[in-house]
Amino acid sequence: MMPYLALLSISSSGRCPGTLVVDFLRGFVTFTLRIPAIRRHPALLTQPYQKKSIPMQLRYICAYKFIDLPVTELYEIRDKLQETCIGFGFRGTILLAEEGINLTVSGEAEAVGQFTSWLSDDPRFADLDYKCCDIGFQPFRRMLVKVKKEIIAFGVPDVLPARKTAPYLSVEAFKQWLDEGRELTVLDTRNNYETALGVFDEAETLNIQTFREFPTALAARTFDADRPIVTYCTGGIRCEKASALMLSRGFRNVYQLEGGILRYFEMFGDTHYNGECFVFDRRVAIDGSLAETAAAQCFNCIHPVSVEEQREPSYQPPNSCPHCVDGKWKS
Repeated sequence: MMPYLALLSISSSGRCPGTLVVDFLRGFVTFTLRIPAIRRHPALLTQPYQKKSIPMQLRYICAYKFIDLPVTELYEIRDKLQETCIGFGFRGTILLAEEGINLTVSGEAEAVGQFTSWLSDDPRFADLDYKCCDIGFQPFRRMLVKVKKEIIAFGVPDVLPARKTAPYLSVEAFKQWLDEGRELTVLDTRNNYETALGVFDEAETLNIQTFREFPTALAARTFDADRPIVTYCTGGIRCEKASALMLSRGFRNVYQLEGGILRYFEMFGDTHYNGECFVFDRRVAIDGSLAETAAAQCFNCIHPVSVEEQREPSYQPPNSCPHCVDGKWKS
């Protein structure tokens, strides 16, 4: 009834009512087709084409920890975090599960410092390893604290990184290995739309669309058992789970890059890294200096679009990009 009344109310604009009905139906169908994308990226629901908001100086932090949290306490922790983050004026997302915590928030630098100090008063979160950078706009639209089954969706219940995972390899040691040209396998555990923007030198990718596909993709590949395998991802959380799975499947010489790409960029910039690093916020991608790049994100298929790809005729926002040339959603 409401859409019908809305059409009547704007018919005085002089447009043919039949045209208005067609436009309404087209918009409804377009929105419906994009529901899978919006579920994966709720930020698309509003201001889909606006990348930035009001310029400001903020501090962005992310951290995670695999730790056994009692299910009976998760909602109490959630409520305290939600209240505290709202009080500090933060935006971002914090996920809680029985397996741990995964947070990404941004706010004023002083408030961020007070928040990390407050959170460290809880012994369970006192040793969180924060990756941080200063940014010139708010990359998130709202503040969410959620209780989930997993802090990073994987779908393998018996993989418990809090109890067993691969040893960390520091970014300093990793760079030294790359400098020396040491024989090793560098395994990127990220999704294919992320690796399309950039990877480490000689990195192997698994061409997965979601992290849940990693176990199957891993089983389909063979690796040299005599070469160490270094897994990596954006901030460390996925390679920690991935390496735990690899250990459970009999891999022995496996490491995980401590702090992921973000920590490596903090220390060494883009040395041995080719391209940009995709991030799950409105910046879309960052370079080795942790600065936002000019990469865009297609509203139709959610794939990141590089500057070079934005010059191609098929890049017609919001309808298509080189990754969805036919203008249709690709799952």
